[in-house]
Amino acid sequence: MKETDQLEALLRSFYLSSFVRNYKDFAEKAEKQKLGHVAYLHELAHTESAERQGRRTERLLNQAKLPRGKTLDDFNLSRQPSISPGRLKALAEGEFLDQCENILIFGIPGAGKTHLAIGLAREWCLRGRRVLYTTAAMLVQELLVAKRDLRLHQLIKKLDRYEALIIDDISYIPYNRDETDVLFVLLAERYETRSVVVTSNLVFSQWDAIFKDPMTTRAAVDRLVHHATILELKESYRQDEAKRRKKAQDKEPPMED
Repeated sequence: MKETDQLEALLRSFYLSSFVRNYKDFAEKAEKQKLGHVAYLHELAHTESAERQGRRTERLLNQAKLPRGKTLDDFNLSRQPSISPGRLKALAEGEFLDQCENILIFGIPGAGKTHLAIGLAREWCLRGRRVLYTTAAMLVQELLVAKRDLRLHQLIKKLDRYEALIIDDISYIPYNRDETDVLFVLLAERYETRSVVVTSNLVFSQWDAIFKDPMTTRAAVDRLVHHATILELKESYRQDEAKRRKKAQDKEPPMED
């Protein structure tokens, strides 16, 4: 076996795939630029690190199951004066995840709650955080199936792997008692151990419609609010866009017969 073949086999055994692909080209470059051995190895190691980080970020984004096309840069912050750019930047950094704090996003339909939650989650993935996005309806059904199959504890433990669980549209559909019970169990298990991001059309005073009885509602709200940032979105992008289009159409000259 050639010496280069032996070297490449060793590098592969150490899972240094970038080294395998680049060591020859980098060696030629180092020779031309008269770089020393340390500089040559540093460039190889830096490239390996960057590629690994890129692959890890891609894995985190895939695991997060985030809907495509919604980024924080595209979120129109100017229409939500209650949220300062500094506050949003701090949340995007994700340090609150280390304290297992929550984010609760309220607003009328079309205000951009889902967009904001997904945009933040994407930023956390880019920073190496493990997150998972799901709608409340999908999550509740998954919890119910797990309870039926006597593996609810295992599912909650699996969800515990994620530093942030984004539960979108928690107030979108009416729930029966079995559904709210498993949802409450999940929220209680994550209390002060992992972060939750919740979006809702309903303010807390209306959450009896979700959890059915005042005691469970109060317990759920207390756990979510205890360590939480609350964001309120006032305006509806969809309504504004509809008005803008109608106004533009009204200005168009009538078509001739």
